[in-house]
Amino acid sequence: MKLQLARRYCFAASHRLHSAQLGEEENKRIYGKCNNPYGHGHNYVVEVAVSGPVDPATGMIANLSDLDAFVTCEVLEPFDHKYLNEEIPEFRERVPTTENLCIEIFNRLRGFPRARLERVRLEETSLNSFEYTGEPAGSSR
Repeated sequence: MKLQLARRYCFAASHRLHSAQLGEEENKRIYGKCNNPYGHGHNYVVEVAVSGPVDPATGMIANLSDLDAFVTCEVLEPFDHKYLNEEIPEFRERVPTTENLCIEIFNRLRGFPRARLERVRLEETSLNSFEYTGEPAGSSR
């Protein structure tokens, strides 16, 4: 029997949406107030879903303490209260949109050894969220 476990975590980070491939006016047009030279911040909520069989001895898919420690090490400690554009190497050349941040978080969590990573859902605001399953666009599982 395969089940899915989802767990939510919170972190705060700031970023500026600005592409070096675009001119100043194009950046302002596309990103609007998110192109502010001083950046802006969000209180992100990330939901991590893993799946696997229920271990007959423990009755669990994965130990929550193990998942919490892994997410803390791979996501919360590196990202919390950081300016993504400058403090996260992956975003020095890539625009730190929430879409790209969601993919980056998924890639960092892909190595969780105790269960299969199914998806990462990242809430930027109460109105905006993004979900990534690791699948390229246009493919199906």
